[in-house]
Amino acid sequence: MAVTLKGYYMVKPAEPTWKGFQSLSEWDQTGVITHVPTIYFYRPSHEWTTPTDKVSATLKESLSRALVHFYPLAGRLRCLPGGRLELNCNAEGVLFTEAESDSQLDELADFFPSSDYYYHLTPAVDYTRPINELPFLLIQLTRFSCGGISLGLTISHAVVDGPSALHFFSEWAGLARGEQLKTTPLLDRKCLRAGDLPLRSPCLSHVEHDSLPILVGELDSKEEREKETTVAILRITTEQLKKLKKIANEGRDCSTARPYSRYEMLAAHVWRCACKARKHSKEQETALAVCVDVRSRIEPHIPSSYFGNASFDVMAKSCSGELVSKPLGFAASRIRETIENVTNENIWSNIEYLKNQRDLTKFQDLQYSTSNEEPFFGNPNLSVVSWLRLPLYGLDFGWKKELYMALGTHGCDDFDGDVVLLSDPSSGDDGSLIVAMSLQVQHMDSFKKHFYGDI
Repeated sequence: MAVTLKGYYMVKPAEPTWKGFQSLSEWDQTGVITHVPTIYFYRPSHEWTTPTDKVSATLKESLSRALVHFYPLAGRLRCLPGGRLELNCNAEGVLFTEAESDSQLDELADFFPSSDYYYHLTPAVDYTRPINELPFLLIQLTRFSCGGISLGLTISHAVVDGPSALHFFSEWAGLARGEQLKTTPLLDRKCLRAGDLPLRSPCLSHVEHDSLPILVGELDSKEEREKETTVAILRITTEQLKKLKKIANEGRDCSTARPYSRYEMLAAHVWRCACKARKHSKEQETALAVCVDVRSRIEPHIPSSYFGNASFDVMAKSCSGELVSKPLGFAASRIRETIENVTNENIWSNIEYLKNQRDLTKFQDLQYSTSNEEPFFGNPNLSVVSWLRLPLYGLDFGWKKELYMALGTHGCDDFDGDVVLLSDPSSGDDGSLIVAMSLQVQHMDSFKKHFYGDI
C-alpha cells in the first residue's frame, strides 16, 4: 500500500485554557503508558468529498473546540525524579496528519489488524524523542482513491483509560455534527489523591505487586521477550458462547450462584488454551492480568465523566497443571475471586503502595524503556483486556457511522500474551465476539486448535 503524507498540523484549543502543571495519579504513571491506536474506516457521501478539504476542515475545527473542554490532551508530560511523571497543561496541541493512498477500501479485505498497511494508516509515535515532546493525541486522516477515508486515532494511556478516551472521541464527533457538549469531563485527579503524599506505610505482602511468574528454569524473561509473535483474530459465535457458558458453569447451582460472565468464562478459556499451547509443565505458575475499572467500586464513587485512568491490573494466579486438569469453572473461579477482591480497601491500598515507592520505573511499560524489570505479561503469563462495554462503534462525525473499526496494531505485533475481547460488529447484534490474540509464532497454531476444539 502506497500512502503519501500531505501535511502536518498542530491543532490547539480554540480558546485560552488553564495552563500549569497538574499531578498525575499513580495509575496514570504505571502500567501501559504508551499510545494506543484505533482506526475507523468511512465512505463519506459526495457532499462531504467536495471540496476535498471539507472533511479535514470539519475535523480540525471541531477538534480545536473539543480541546477547550479536554485541555489536558493538548499538553505534554514532564519527567520527575523516581520515574514519576507530571502533566504539563501548556496547550501545545495534538498532531493532525493528512495523507493520501492510491488504494481502495475494498482492497483492504478483512481489515486484519496485523496487516502491513495499518502501519501506514495510524500516526507513528517517535519514542526516540524526549517524552516531553510527544503529543498525547496523534490523528491521521487518509483519503483513498475510491473516496473512502480512514481516521487513525492514537492516544496516550498516560492521560486516559478506555472509557475516558471514548468519552473524548464521542464528544468530538458530536461537536463535528453541530451538537453541543453532552457531558463535561471531570479533569480534577484529586479524587485519586494525585500528587498527595502517602498516608501510611505500605503492606509488605501487597499481592497486586508480587513478582510475576517466570518460566520454570529461566532466570528472567529476556529470552521470551525476543521471540517472534503473531496475531490472530478469533471469532466466537453466540452458539459457541452458550456452549462455553454451559461448560464453565457445569456443576454450579446458577439459581443461587451467579453464573460466570462473558469475560470470566472467555478469559478462563483463553488462559487454559494458552497453557496447553505453551506446553507448560504441571508445576508452572502462571498469572492472568485483569483490568478492573474502579469508578463504581471506590468510595466515594468516581463519576463516569472522570477523565483519566481509573483502572488498574490485578493478577489471577494458578499453576498450569491445575488449570488444564480441572474443569473450566476452576479457571473462571480464580478470575472471579480476583475481581471480587477489588474492594474499596484494596483500591486505596494499591494507591498507597505505589505512593510509597521511591522509583516507579519497574511498574511502567514504556516503549522507550530497555529495562528487563518492567512488567512483562508474556509466557507464562497473559493480559486479557475487555473492551466489551466500551462504546467503540458508531463514531459519527457527520458522514454516518464507520464501515469498520479496527484495533490498529495495539496488542497485535510484539506483545506475547496480549488479548483484547470485543464485540463483533460484522455479526450485527447477535452477541458474537472477537478475541484479538497476540502469541509467539511457535504457539499460535496449537492455541487455535485448543481454542475451538475445547468448546
